[in-house]
Amino acid sequence: MLVGVKLLDRTRKISRLLHNNSSFVVVFNDICKCVGDILSANVLVVSAKGKVLGVYEKDDIPSLQEMLTDNVGEHIDADLNERFLSVLSTKENSNLTTLGFEKASDSDYTAVILPIDFAGGRLGTTFIYRLKKEFSVDDIILSEYANTVIELEMMRSIYEENVEEKRQMAAIDAAISALSDSEKKAVMYTLDMLNEDMEGTIVVSHISKTYGITRSIIVNAIHKMESAGILLAQSKGMRGTFIKVVNPAIFTEITSQKDLND
Repeated sequence: MLVGVKLLDRTRKISRLLHNNSSFVVVFNDICKCVGDILSANVLVVSAKGKVLGVYEKDDIPSLQEMLTDNVGEHIDADLNERFLSVLSTKENSNLTTLGFEKASDSDYTAVILPIDFAGGRLGTTFIYRLKKEFSVDDIILSEYANTVIELEMMRSIYEENVEEKRQMAAIDAAISALSDSEKKAVMYTLDMLNEDMEGTIVVSHISKTYGITRSIIVNAIHKMESAGILLAQSKGMRGTFIKVVNPAIFTEITSQKDLND
């Protein structure tokens, strides 16, 4: 009975992460830390493409740097990720040498590999590992519960991204429809002047002279884009106007506009 109560208390710690997360930003590091502290293990959550979404490393457990990375946003070894993706159900107490870790010390580790699946699609993998001590049945149950939370949070993240993308595209469509043909061209030429960070200083008179569009049309186009929340524009006096793209979806729409005109 005591063991069951202990397991229940541990799962509740993970549940609180869902209840306490009122924002739309999913912080997988928080989930990894919660699970890692409970299981005394290092935890890694990676996407289906091997990108690290969340990571937690305990001070007393050396991290595996041979094929992993402890930096969110970076990618793990491609071959290791392929082995992760080949795991179709929870694989407990796996020796790391079977995953391709070749260093002798890696044989001292044991791991749990959990596929992150949702609606028939593979979203990623949860990788939990620690030294010496194998994972008990209760540890496996808790790992699978935590993985379910990760699946839900990952789906929520994807949903929010889709909603935001649709919102951005709706704003783009409305803004583009309010432009005249000449203003559309002015926006195209303005965006062509920006750097890879989607920002830069443009000189209206230079665009006007180069492309044969009057200054007033260029200024009006920029003002309309700014009013729609697509661009930020700040006058730099004689140096020109600083432009920064706030809604990057504009590039997709502008590209399609170019294709139609070509």
